[in-house]
Amino acid sequence: MSSYKPSVDNVILASSNEKDGLYEFIVHMVDGTECRVFYNRTPEWKLTNISRLQKTPCPVCRKDFICKCMDSFTGEIDQQMNEGQWFEKAATK
Repeated sequence: MSSYKPSVDNVILASSNEKDGLYEFIVHMVDGTECRVFYNRTPEWKLTNISRLQKTPCPVCRKDFICKCMDSFTGEIDQQMNEGQWFEKAATK
């Protein structure tokens, strides 16, 4: 079990398809990790996919290539996205 605790520091809207309710965000974590996070807004915000950007080694397994470690944190990241009102903040930038 990992002791890693993701902490959302900033969110940028990377792309969106408003008609279909699909959104892509770049999520910056406090520790410097960046993830690409996909959401579907219909009928409500739902995290559909997450992948770590290959800028820094994974904070969980320390690999600097593709891994699935962030998949186990989708619940925590989704909760922080909702509680921090990141959807509204990112959409207005």
